[in-house]
Amino acid sequence: MSTIVLSPPVRNGLAVGVGVGLSGFAFGSAGVTAGLSVAQTCALSLAAFTGASQFAFAGVFASGGSLLAGTAGALLLGARNTLYGLRLADHLAWRGGKRALAAHGVIDETAAVSIGYRSRGEARLAFLTTAVTLYVLWNATTFAGALATGQVTDPAVLGLDAVGPAVFLALIWPRLQDGGRERVVALLAVLIAIATVPLLPAGLPVLLAAAATFAVFLRRGAGS
Repeated sequence: MSTIVLSPPVRNGLAVGVGVGLSGFAFGSAGVTAGLSVAQTCALSLAAFTGASQFAFAGVFASGGSLLAGTAGALLLGARNTLYGLRLADHLAWRGGKRALAAHGVIDETAAVSIGYRSRGEARLAFLTTAVTLYVLWNATTFAGALATGQVTDPAVLGLDAVGPAVFLALIWPRLQDGGRERVVALLAVLIAIATVPLLPAGLPVLLAAAATFAVFLRRGAGS
C-alpha cells in the first residue's frame, strides 16, 4: 500500500489551516450570541476573514456598541495585515489579478507559514495551502457554529458570550509571551478600557484602548 508523502509547505499549511480553522465554531457561536443573524455572521467570515477583527466586532456589538464603533475596532486590528502584505508582496511576487486575489488571504497564519520559506515556489505553495484550507474550514465551521447556536431559544443561557473573549485571548496569548513590550501594551490597554467603560458608550473604550500601542512606541522613540 503506497503512502502519500506531502511536501513540507503543504504539510505545514494543512496543519495550520486545520488547527486554526476549527475555531470558526467559536466565532459562529459568538456572532449569533452577540445578536447577529446566521447570514450576517457567515457574511462577516466570508468578507472579512480575519479572526481577531471578527471577534472584536462581535464583542463591541454584543456590548451594545454601534455598527461604526464595531467596524472601526475591527479595522484597527486588521490594519496589521497591511504590513504583512508589504512584506509578502516581494516575497511571493505575484502580479495583477493573482496579487489582488492573494491579498484577501493575507492574515497572521498565511504570513507566518510562507515567510518561513526562502524559495519563492515553496513560499507560494505554503501560502496557498494555508489560505485555502483555512478559508474553507473557517467559513464551514462558522456556519455550523452559527446554525447550531441559532437553534437555541436563548443562547445566553449556554454562556456562549464568553466564547469570543476566550478565543481572542488565546489568539493573542503567544504575543504576550514574546517580551516585555507586548505585556506593557496589554496592561495599558486593559487599564484604559476599565477606566473608560463607566464613562463612555459601549464600543468606544475598545477603540481608546488601542492608544496604548502609540504610548509605548512614543516612549521607545524618545528613549532611542
